[in-house]
Amino acid sequence: MMTTTRVGIEVSIAIADAVKLANPDVIAAYPITPQTHIVEHLAELVANGELDAEYIPVESEHSAMSACLGSAASGARTFTATASQGLALMNEVVYVAAPMRLPIVMAVANRALSAPLSVWGDHSDVMAVRDTGWLQIFVENGQEAVDNVLCAFRIAEDQRVLLPLMVHLDGFYLSHVIEPIVFPEPSQVDQFIPHYQHPMPLNPDKPVTMGAFGPPFIYSETKKAQEVNLRAAKEVILECWSEFGNRFKRLRGSPLTPFLARVTTPGTYRQRCLQ
Repeated sequence: MMTTTRVGIEVSIAIADAVKLANPDVIAAYPITPQTHIVEHLAELVANGELDAEYIPVESEHSAMSACLGSAASGARTFTATASQGLALMNEVVYVAAPMRLPIVMAVANRALSAPLSVWGDHSDVMAVRDTGWLQIFVENGQEAVDNVLCAFRIAEDQRVLLPLMVHLDGFYLSHVIEPIVFPEPSQVDQFIPHYQHPMPLNPDKPVTMGAFGPPFIYSETKKAQEVNLRAAKEVILECWSEFGNRFKRLRGSPLTPFLARVTTPGTYRQRCLQ
C-alpha cells in the first residue's frame, strides 16, 4: 500500500530520511552551513541503529570526498553533502569521481561563496563545479528534493551511466523550511532502487588500478568515454523519472509534474544543460 500521508518536516531532515530509505553503505561528511542538518540527522540515524551504514566524520570536505572515492570504488553505495566553501574545498577531488565512474550521490545546499562571507543562498558554488562531469539536478521544493535523492541513486548506479550526481537545493530558503512531504514505504524504495553492483570494485583478491597516471592517448580516451556517458545519461534520467511517477503517483497532478515539465520542455535551462 502506497503511503499518502503528508508529514510536516524540515527539508534537510527529509533529505536525510530519503537517504536512509536508499540504504547507503557509507556516509562521509563534514558539516557546513546550510547543509549541516542533513549529515547531523544521518549521524543520529546511524548512532541510534536506525540506519546500518558506516558514518565517517572527517576533518574537512576535501577528506569527505576522498573517503567517498574510496568507498564507491570498493562497490559501496555512497552519500555525502556539502555547500559553498565546502564544495570549493572539495573541488580537487570532485573532478576525480566522474572519470573514475564512481556513482557518488551528493546533496548540495547552495550558498554564496565569499568574499564577503555569506551564509545565504546563491548559485556561485554551482558555477564552480559546472564542468566537473557530474550529473546535476536542481529542485524547487522539499518533495522534489526527497524524490530526486531517491532517483539519484537509481540514475547514478545504472550500468549505462555510472557517474556521480549532485542534487541541488537552495540553502536556507529551502533547506531550513518545513514543508509537507510524502515518503514512500521502505519496501517500495527497495523495489525501485536495485542492489548496486560495481563492475570493477577494488578487491585485494582481484587487484585493479584506478586513477593511475595516464599518457595523453589514455587521458583523451577516458574523457571521451566520460562525455559519451554524460550525454547518454539523459535518456536514463527521463526513464527513471517516468518510472518514479508511475510507481509513486507523483507524475501528473503532483509535485513532480512541474519538475518534469521544466526538464522536458524545449528551450528551458535544464533541457539545455542535458543536451
